Amino acid sequence: MIYDGKRHKGIEYTGFDEDTRTLRSHLMEINGGNFTYTYDLEGDTLYYWFGDKGSDNFSRGTFSKDGNTIKGRWQWLEGDGKTGGYEYTTTRVTKGNRETHMQKITSCLLFDGKAEEAMNFYTSVFENSKAVSITHYGEAGPGQKGTAMFVTFQLDGQEFIALNGGPQFTFAEAISLFVSCEAQEEVDDLWEKLSEGGEKQRIGWLKDKYGMSWQIVPTFLGELLNDPDSKKSQRVMKVMLQMDKIDIKKLKQAYEGQ
Repeated sequence: MIYDGKRHKGIEYTGFDEDTRTLRSHLMEINGGNFTYTYDLEGDTLYYWFGDKGSDNFSRGTFSKDGNTIKGRWQWLEGDGKTGGYEYTTTRVTKGNRETHMQKITSCLLFDGKAEEAMNFYTSVFENSKAVSITHYGEAGPGQKGTAMFVTFQLDGQEFIALNGGPQFTFAEAISLFVSCEAQEEVDDLWEKLSEGGEKQRIGWLKDKYGMSWQIVPTFLGELLNDPDSKKSQRVMKVMLQMDKIDIKKLKQAYEGQ
């Protein structure tokens, strides 16, 4: 959800906490900070605690709901040493006509000390993408204290984890990230950005500067290759096998026999 208040702005992740039987949220602020809090609803009053439910650090507010947007006004409790209140809006993010739910299976990518750098690069390439969280090494190691252990990010709504696993683990073509593109402009853009510092390969494949393999493919290619008319599909296959970056116009010409 998108959280927008006078004191805090950012991306809010909310789920039901089975242990406390309350809603538990984590807010990733746009300035890099973050905190966790829990909700309790009593009538028209929504109480929330910073940290665990039942702590002394809590406030209360009233709210109203309009479609996917919740509007509220928080007020610190009297006598708790804090003053003032603030307003906020929370908007639930949807994709198409379906709400976006927590992802059950997430790819974990291993890097040699560059997990955070890779996350920042990937989220700059793809639209509708963002960094979600960074977990740092502590006193127990094994990495240097304060450095990133693993990071979580989203690319066009798909969540990934990147872990600094060391130089002994490297990427191979047996695993690749397949990107479906609607138009040639998107194919061209991703092909150039992702291959910069890496390697352009055959038939839509490339390696980025971290060694990760990608396939940049137009969405309709599968339909052409599976066409009931075997002559058309074979013409498309023959032309495709001669390509590096996929050229939509040439594929269409082959399909039409031009």
